[in-house]
Amino acid sequence: MTAAQRVLLCPVTMGLLLQSLFLLLLFLLGSCLHPAAAFPKGCYPSEEEGLKTFRCSNAQLTEVPRDIPNDTNKLYLDFNQIPFLPRDAFRDLPLLLELDLSHNAIARVESGAFQGLAEHLHSLDLSSNKLVSVSKDTFSNLKAEVNLSNNPWLCDCRLQELIRAVELAADSSGGIVCDSSTQEEHVGKAFLQVLADTDLCNVYKKTTDIAMLVTMFGWFAMVISYLVYYVRQNQEDARRHLEYLKSLPSKQRRSEESSTISTVV
Repeated sequence: MTAAQRVLLCPVTMGLLLQSLFLLLLFLLGSCLHPAAAFPKGCYPSEEEGLKTFRCSNAQLTEVPRDIPNDTNKLYLDFNQIPFLPRDAFRDLPLLLELDLSHNAIARVESGAFQGLAEHLHSLDLSSNKLVSVSKDTFSNLKAEVNLSNNPWLCDCRLQELIRAVELAADSSGGIVCDSSTQEEHVGKAFLQVLADTDLCNVYKKTTDIAMLVTMFGWFAMVISYLVYYVRQNQEDARRHLEYLKSLPSKQRRSEESSTISTVV
């Protein structure tokens, strides 16, 4: 290569080098201003039918992830190993419309777990979990249709209050079956079928009233027994004292009687 050619190539090489450095600088600056979101493994955002969706299905999660975009409309946390829902678990998701928590290991839902979702949420799926008993206050002010099917429910007054406090998702009521019950004959039956024949809260109230009556009767019997014992004991003491007085000589007996009378006076 001649000297003239080297002189011509030098500005071109420098220009390319400066351009590369400029692009690298822009990339680094963009990375600092817009860092990549650190989503849990197996989770990813998408858009479905114009709604912002965040999917964590079958991601081996053991808790509700924290780094969920707060503009999410549909959240899928199904087929994981989440054991319970803490208070304010979804408080940073004010625009959430659908929440799928089915096929987890949820056995406990703390009061206030769905706090902040009352305005927009219209679908909540808790089917195929390990729910046995949940307070109706857990779903306070929630207008969403709730799927509670395929859980090992304890059929009692508490479940009756819960069912009457929420709006069940269509075709899900038949899946709410008594895994256990305060009455043995209800086990294995659909809960709504049980409610058609029995008011479990009324039965509970009657049982409580009977228990209170039995307790009150027991205390009353104890008081009467004590009074009877007290009266009989006094009568026995009086009888023994009279027999003692009769056994004394006449003068001593009169003296004892006088002493007794003076003491009484």
